[in-house]
Amino acid sequence: MSRKIIISLAPVKAGAPVDRFALADDVARCVQAGAGMCHLHCRRPDGSLTPDTTEFVATFEEILKRTDVVVQASTGGISEMTIEERCAPLTYARVESSSLNGGSTNLNGALYINTDQDIDYCARQSYDRGIIPEVEVFDIGMIYNVERSAQRTPYRRPIFYNLVFGHQGGMQPDMTCLTAFRSAVPADARWGVAHYGRDNWDFLAGAIALGASIVRIGFEDSAFLAPGVYARYNYEVVERLVQLIRAMGLEPADPAETRAILGTLPKA
Repeated sequence: MSRKIIISLAPVKAGAPVDRFALADDVARCVQAGAGMCHLHCRRPDGSLTPDTTEFVATFEEILKRTDVVVQASTGGISEMTIEERCAPLTYARVESSSLNGGSTNLNGALYINTDQDIDYCARQSYDRGIIPEVEVFDIGMIYNVERSAQRTPYRRPIFYNLVFGHQGGMQPDMTCLTAFRSAVPADARWGVAHYGRDNWDFLAGAIALGASIVRIGFEDSAFLAPGVYARYNYEVVERLVQLIRAMGLEPADPAETRAILGTLPKA
């Protein structure tokens, strides 16, 4: 049987206005094309980050009327919110997965703060609610941060790492960096990639070839389709990624298969 690749959809560009009805239609088409999980930040309709979960919940409710995608809540994003405020979307009962940021970094000219205490707090808030974290790491040292956190706060195994490339201040999307990053992932963990500012498909193909279980795609990272061509809708980049996955003899995981791979718990 072909290896299944989870396509994690991050459909909203940072700071872009959000029409939840149009977004829900786009996400539904993404799932039809092969996406298994949807990653959203808690935003106001104007695109700004907020601890108010009203719009976040309403958006996912619209999405879930159309498709049974796995719900992933972001606890990240550069803002002045406290870690308690950043974890507010975890209170939404239908969240199945969360992002958990593995440390602090200079990110695109801003200081992105995630202390050891923040990491532990987010892990506890996730696990106490039966939510499976996907750990976002921007440099190799963050993997060791999380492994130390797992000694203080019990983590469910396997841990899922999202290796994030392309941000200024973080690891860059070349195979040397990917190979080094991959070598630091513990043997009992699973991993995937996000390529911020993506302007090609080579890096994602290389990550899949090296064993990535999850590939993040969508307008939060890039709308690139081909040289000089950019997508109008997220489903277009999902379709292109699915073509790549199938050309490699693999298959995208549907939402049910995504839940089985992640080991998510039943939700309302």
